Amino acid sequence: MNRWVRTAVIAAAILVLDRITKLYIQAALTAYDTHPVIAGFFNIVHVENPGAAFGMLDGLHGAWRTVLLTGVSIAVMSGILFVLHRPSSFGLKDSVLLQVALATVLGGALGNLWDRAFRGTVTDFLQFFFGTYEFPSFNVADIMINVGAGLLLLTQWRNGKQSV
Repeated sequence: MNRWVRTAVIAAAILVLDRITKLYIQAALTAYDTHPVIAGFFNIVHVENPGAAFGMLDGLHGAWRTVLLTGVSIAVMSGILFVLHRPSSFGLKDSVLLQVALATVLGGALGNLWDRAFRGTVTDFLQFFFGTYEFPSFNVADIMINVGAGLLLLTQWRNGKQSV
């Protein structure tokens, strides 16, 4: 399959899944509702995050926050597309795994950018606790960004093992 088609299909599938889950949460729960799934460990919540990942920059107000976070998202997505176009320019070996990794990050970034551009906040709904520590709430797009980052690390590890 062509790299651009593969990237578009993966990114679009992630965007659709992210949109469906966020729209469901927005319709089914009011803001700050909490529904325990596994008591003391996992909740479904409805949080509108105006900041970046894990609530960073939520103290920055107004247009500056929107411009900064939207600009960073667009820059990251542009970088991903450039790396997809010329992986060897970055010392990367082109592979299907690299393409899938980059497409996964791209899809997640698109999901959160959609929220930020059209709603001004990002809907988060998965909440985990580890003992007394509450992990910041997150969503499908966040998961995909992290999965993609993990796959990128795997591609680098595999490339390093092959060159030894």
